[in-house]
Amino acid sequence: MARKLAVIGAGLMGSGIAQVSAQAGWDVVLRDVTDAALTRGTDGIKSSFDRFVAKGKLSAEDAEAALGRITTTTDLEGAADADIVVEAVFEQLDVKHEIFRTLDKLVREDTVLASNTSAIPITKIAAVTERPERVVGAHFFSPVPMMQLCELVRGYKTSDETLAKAREFAESTGKTCIVVNRDVAGFVTTRLISALVVEAAKLYESGVATAEDIDLACKLGFGHAMGPLTTADLTGVDILLHATQNIYTESQDEKFAPPELMRRMVDAGDLGRKSGEGFYSY
Repeated sequence: MARKLAVIGAGLMGSGIAQVSAQAGWDVVLRDVTDAALTRGTDGIKSSFDRFVAKGKLSAEDAEAALGRITTTTDLEGAADADIVVEAVFEQLDVKHEIFRTLDKLVREDTVLASNTSAIPITKIAAVTERPERVVGAHFFSPVPMMQLCELVRGYKTSDETLAKAREFAESTGKTCIVVNRDVAGFVTTRLISALVVEAAKLYESGVATAEDIDLACKLGFGHAMGPLTTADLTGVDILLHATQNIYTESQDEKFAPPELMRRMVDAGDLGRKSGEGFYSY
């Protein structure tokens, strides 16, 4: 099986995908636009490996070997000889289009181009390439080293072979895959969490219950590991606002219309854990 992976974007998701892939034996090139971003990404990978080693879940030798399989670059050319490319940049279509247009000209004909998008239709991303049949969604979950799921998304023209290669890659990193057969905005997981977060935010906004009690209801009543408002704070209120807005724009389904409260929180910079203030204080 092909073993060269390029990850575009060294943020939380990109560095996590690079980490689990290197640990699984892939040679990984991690690309971002600045050296500072690459340093942040690789520092995050190192500290994550350190935690696994400290807990006895990984040997120091294996961690070092995995780190040795990751190289970094600020040049997209670094992806030229990859068997699979995973794009994990900001959730904006024009940004993704620019990357996929360039990759389309750079990589081999048989290379699989995957996007880690959680809400943008794969068909829209693939449309700027000459090979829409080689483009697929590979939506990993944060934090990537801990979360077992990978959501594979079939674009309108994604071939069976491309889907099979994406599955083989994701499973090689220890993930369990679900397949989204129709390329709807938000796929399966983002639609479900968005609907839940939107409703939870509306209940909170209208004073029906406290954030704590809404989350407790989902944990104890439905067996969720984490309530929707805690999830929103962890993911980033801005990220979820963006995702629900994308789904609403595509579907015109009212249940995805983000409540006023979420917009105001984002305007005010209350983005959740990363800003210290969200539905909860940190």
